[in-house]
Amino acid sequence: MEPFIQSKGLPVLLEVEPWQVHTEITAGFTGRAGGAGKPPYDGFNCAFHVGDDPEDVLSNRRMLAESLGFSLADWTCGEQTHGKHIAAVTAEDRGRGSTDRASAFPSTDGLMTNVPGVLLTSFYADCVPLYFYDPVQRAVGLAHAGWKGTVAEIAGAMVEAMSGMYGSRPEEIIAAIGPSIGDCCYEVDDYVMNHVRSLEPSLPEPASPETASLLYSVSQSDKGKSMLNLKEMNRRIMIKAGILPTHIECTTWCTSCNPDVFFSYRKEQGVTGRMTSWIGIKES
Repeated sequence: MEPFIQSKGLPVLLEVEPWQVHTEITAGFTGRAGGAGKPPYDGFNCAFHVGDDPEDVLSNRRMLAESLGFSLADWTCGEQTHGKHIAAVTAEDRGRGSTDRASAFPSTDGLMTNVPGVLLTSFYADCVPLYFYDPVQRAVGLAHAGWKGTVAEIAGAMVEAMSGMYGSRPEEIIAAIGPSIGDCCYEVDDYVMNHVRSLEPSLPEPASPETASLLYSVSQSDKGKSMLNLKEMNRRIMIKAGILPTHIECTTWCTSCNPDVFFSYRKEQGVTGRMTSWIGIKES
């Protein structure tokens, strides 16, 4: 069953349905419809760096935050560089990057916090959003994983960081893998695959190989290339880090297959907006 379902709020929102029992947090992903952005960033672009009108970006960010019961002053983000750096967000960091790029956490693709009222956010147009929640220690994490972040094992880095900072136990963390480009559309060359194959031997084999998703397959359009499954790769990295397979939700949404719903860097040849992933602990 698809875990990312349409919310009852704004029409652009997908929320992690199995996590709705955890009423103390909010987590989800935006689509492209319903915001203030103008072509080619129409309409719910929430990223400053793509060339969109900053006032439209701020309008969209404010709309999203307020629809979730937060404010723009709670919005906190990093300047993503496809790395694996994780930043711990304190109460004093609340709002970094909310109204400009300069105040965002530099060179940061992962954020975590145990502070209620902080809304962690990151931006996507095909890369993989990764969500983490420790319901015991009440800590959350959010990571941006393109192919570089994936092979750098940012998912494992997040588990390690949450364990070190908040005392999280991997087996108690629940995780979710959000909408991103699927192996139906993500064709890569040998440069990427060499990194993937070097990591592959360290990843756990699926419990039921006959029904498991493949990490990659041969491209039907170009036999010299491969179709890479970033979602499955991140799922196995999470398991390697100690998260239980039954604690991982994984979407079936492909951003490239659904350009009416999502921005897609590949589908739109680089000129497009960005969706937002979010996670936050609600204030009492």
